Amino acid sequence: MAAPPEPATNPSTFLTSKVQPIRFLDAGDSAVVVEFGDGIDAAINARVLALDARLQSATLAGVVETVPTYRSLMVQVDPFAFDRAGFEAWVIAVLPALADATIAAKRWRVPVVYGGAFGIDLDDVAARHSLTPAQVIERHAAAVYRVYMIGFMPGFTYLGGLDPTIATPRRLDPRTKTPAGSVSIGGIQALVAGQEMPSGWHLLGRTPAITFMARRNPPVLFAPGDEITFEPIGADKWPALEAAARAGEPIAEVVRA
Repeated sequence: MAAPPEPATNPSTFLTSKVQPIRFLDAGDSAVVVEFGDGIDAAINARVLALDARLQSATLAGVVETVPTYRSLMVQVDPFAFDRAGFEAWVIAVLPALADATIAAKRWRVPVVYGGAFGIDLDDVAARHSLTPAQVIERHAAAVYRVYMIGFMPGFTYLGGLDPTIATPRRLDPRTKTPAGSVSIGGIQALVAGQEMPSGWHLLGRTPAITFMARRNPPVLFAPGDEITFEPIGADKWPALEAAARAGEPIAEVVRA
């Protein structure tokens, strides 16, 4: 599912001629959320990321950290140094430029072993849609996915762009453990899991690429705004690729910088 709404009080709404209405929402006393919309939409996400990039270079007083999501940017602040009114005015001033802004993004090709022990839900997803497992793999691997956000757990990569013909509601009985590297679908979203975790998503395969490694710089392999394609590989390639990934090699290939 999409990222949950952030806690909010005292919202104020503004409108410019070039972007849809945005809202400023309080998230406790040390964060402000700038909300651009309420759905999964590439244009909304692009504005979130453009504001994030603009804010990173602005060095506004009191801004500690930013957290981009599907549809909003959470700005963590030092409440004793942060000028809320000044911040809102600054955001309103830069909004017109965000509609046409671009950010540096990469396209990755990520190897995946589909089905069997690596993707234990592949057959069930295929049966649900009256498809063969090979057809599900073909449709899943044919898409170009957008990285909308990184969240929930380190390296947990939320993806949009799933072929709607294989969109599948999440499981009614979530598993308490699913492997790191799981490539899964849930609803209209897809994901790459950075760590072993509980999950109600459907496991189609697994990648040897490690999306979060604390000793790596940067520790998270993908970034919001990046694109991902999946490359089906045979299970026989897994041992060597897994060993290379654990040694620090990215395994996922940048095909467009």
